[in-house]
Amino acid sequence: MAGDRSHSLYHRCAHRKGSLPRGSAGRHPTVVRGGPRPPARTPADHAPRERVTLSCARFGTPDEVEILGLAMDRIAAAGLYRAEAGYLNVSGDLVPSPRDGQMPALAVSRRVWELAGQDGSVTVPGRPWGRALGLRGLEGLHGYLVVTSRSRPTKAERALLATFVQHTAAALSAAFAHRRRREDALDLHRLRDERTALQRQLISVVAELGYERAVHALMSGIAASGGGEEAVTRALHGLTGLPALVEDRFGRLRSWTGPSRPVPYPEPDPLRQEEMLHAVACQAGPVRVRDRLITLIRPHGDILGVLALVDARDEADEHTVLALEHAAAALAPELAHLRNLAEVELRLHRELVDDLLAGTDEVSAYTRSEAVGHDLHRSHYVVVVQWSNRTADDSFAQTVGRAATAVGMRSLLTRRSDHVVLIADDKPHPRALYEALARETGTRSGTIGVSAPSDSLIDIPHHYREAQRALDVRRHSRERYGTTFFEELGLYRILGPGNDYQELESFVREWLGQLIDYDSRHHATLVETLSRYFDCGGNYDETAESLAIHRSTLRYRLQRIHDISGNDLANVEDRLNLQVATRVWKIVLGRPG
Repeated sequence: MAGDRSHSLYHRCAHRKGSLPRGSAGRHPTVVRGGPRPPARTPADHAPRERVTLSCARFGTPDEVEILGLAMDRIAAAGLYRAEAGYLNVSGDLVPSPRDGQMPALAVSRRVWELAGQDGSVTVPGRPWGRALGLRGLEGLHGYLVVTSRSRPTKAERALLATFVQHTAAALSAAFAHRRRREDALDLHRLRDERTALQRQLISVVAELGYERAVHALMSGIAASGGGEEAVTRALHGLTGLPALVEDRFGRLRSWTGPSRPVPYPEPDPLRQEEMLHAVACQAGPVRVRDRLITLIRPHGDILGVLALVDARDEADEHTVLALEHAAAALAPELAHLRNLAEVELRLHRELVDDLLAGTDEVSAYTRSEAVGHDLHRSHYVVVVQWSNRTADDSFAQTVGRAATAVGMRSLLTRRSDHVVLIADDKPHPRALYEALARETGTRSGTIGVSAPSDSLIDIPHHYREAQRALDVRRHSRERYGTTFFEELGLYRILGPGNDYQELESFVREWLGQLIDYDSRHHATLVETLSRYFDCGGNYDETAESLAIHRSTLRYRLQRIHDISGNDLANVEDRLNLQVATRVWKIVLGRPG
């Protein structure tokens, strides 16, 4: 195939010169009529035209491999030569070109590599003469042509070979230059594409920066003007088109802008709310939680609230996330400021309540109450709150304060070691505060005691003890959890803190002493049985069920109580004194019940 290709190129190049070479292979010799036959031409005679023709053919292709192949195929035209091998310089390495599908001998290749760009002799078995000839151009070495001969070439043959090598090198120079131009064109095209892509990217970055600056300027302006939560959610809704909302850290709605606001807003589940806050806090940036994109507002690590977008169709993109983050940053100082104010107000409230519970002068109390926006001139109630699963720390005090505000109680608040104290300016609802705290804490295991109304500030310490007494009575009753008012205690109003415990002890010993001693000696529960009997209103079935005993067992115990104490439950006087004694024993003296 290579021979056919060179033969075709030979004809085309010769045609451009205006004539075909005479006596060439595959051509009929010209017959001169009427004259003597011209003398036979030697290879040296027709080599110049062959060389020129081959040179034209080689310049007609831009492929280096094809040029080298043509040179190797037609080297015999320059004399009695044979091309043993050809090499091209590819990125500094000499790569052999196969001839007729065969790679050059390893010894030949090793010799070419040893020459390091210089011409030199090459030994090929059966060929007395051999040379490795460098194909050089202005740019340097393009490759090698390894040529052998059966005899030592003449001077003329070597000159023709040198010229042939020069033309081959020139053709390679042209091909390499063409390839470089093609590569340069491709590089230029690639650079133009890269420049276009960079320009588009730059335009996009500029647009992003412009959007970010606009969002930042908008939110910064809102924060600087003290626009508050409503202004932030309104701006965020305008930027994103999605409903925007703010919740406090407990999940209660503070602000909503946009359509589809739930009415009423669902009550949060404290456990799920804490789990959600923890999950979002563990990740960086906004987090999708069901149909909402949520970010926490926590300027100094403490979670002050939640900012969210309602994105039921999952339409949020990077611009939405950017706007949400800037809105959260703008809202953080506002909520931090509000919390600082709340903490200062709470501290002032506590100091005032502490002084009121301990007893303080009225003039100072009235002045300080006006400073915190509370009117002490009205009748007040002291409210004591205790929850079995909550320590009375600042967190629980804030929970009680929120619950009181939620049910419309205007109050001052402080805390003690195991309970929270409120001074309210109106009588609390029997169940509202308890139910609100049950929702806040997630449990109903709480007790609230409420004093009688106080019309004078100097009476508040006394009413504080009333509230404590109401709390204690409730905690030791059958229904431990709920709200108890001091005014509803009846007989229990005289049993509790502030009374003479020695007298109470004597009273209990008089009526229950024998039973207490019997229970102690025999590990029995006659006093508890009697107390439960009175709690159940003398109902046998209810008393037996509450003690988890049979009705006949209850009858036996009541008979033993009569036998040991000598008191008759059928006697009204004995029955009243025994009932009061069991109440004092269980509630006031703190005996187990």
